[in-house]
Amino acid sequence: MEPAAERFSQVAALLPWELRQGAERLTEGDKARAEELRLRAGRSPTAVLPEGEIRLPGCEDRAVVCEDLHMVLEVATQASTHAVLDRVRDGFVTVRGGHRVGLCGSAVCENGVIRTMGTLSSLSIRVAREVPGAAAGVRPLLRDGGRAGGTVILSPPGGGKTTLLRDLIRRLSDGIEGPPLRVGVADERGELAAMYDGLPMNDLGAHTDVLDGCPKAAALVMLLRAMNPQVLAADEVAGPEDAAALEEAAGCGVALLCTAHAASAEDLLRRPVFRRLVHRGVLSQAVVLTGRGRERSWTLVPLEGGGPC
Repeated sequence: MEPAAERFSQVAALLPWELRQGAERLTEGDKARAEELRLRAGRSPTAVLPEGEIRLPGCEDRAVVCEDLHMVLEVATQASTHAVLDRVRDGFVTVRGGHRVGLCGSAVCENGVIRTMGTLSSLSIRVAREVPGAAAGVRPLLRDGGRAGGTVILSPPGGGKTTLLRDLIRRLSDGIEGPPLRVGVADERGELAAMYDGLPMNDLGAHTDVLDGCPKAAALVMLLRAMNPQVLAADEVAGPEDAAALEEAAGCGVALLCTAHAASAEDLLRRPVFRRLVHRGVLSQAVVLTGRGRERSWTLVPLEGGGPC
């Protein structure tokens, strides 16, 4: 089975039987291009393609019910829904293969902090993709003699940041377009390596060490102290704790790679956490992704104009 088809089948297998049959009725081309499956209570299930959403064949008159949503979580995590919901304060769970199940519903808050999710209303099941060659040509443009430098990959959600980061890690680790480098990966959500029984389901290269399931800030420091990396990589840097760990690593002379949600460098610099990182020289350039599917492209831009928080 082709890799794209196999990954789609992994995601379809999370669905209740009737909805799974609808997913399997998609054309082989649509399966290969599908980015997500969407389940919304009271609505027909859909697949998200680069050009938009389409209803699953044979399920046009089949409305998703709450039991469908809970069943997906139980299958995905091999646990009771109640136990799962207590672990989804970030709004998603990552499952075997690196696929992400995003959740919407009634949040249960305590002192302004989300503690769990109550009733579910919709799910987004994102298909994890390996795209060898996605980062071709990026490495030679990075600063510090071809090393990773302080580089952040930018796009809106679903824009391909993780896919490009994954391939760039592999290319750095395997010595493609430059000498091989030791890469430490802080894989908090399990989307980069998709570790299973100690083995990465995604190829991150021969000289890569992965710490998964650990908060990024702690993982970056642990990798820095224990594994002597030449490059540190992390997906979806956001909070001040992550930024502080990046600053510590940069101060030790380690090259940095990370991703962030932003449509442009200007968008990124509107956020105090990233203005500080740019101001302090921790991040000096951005790879900005635009487009979707086969129309996706990237541009390398310098980061300037950062200021203190």
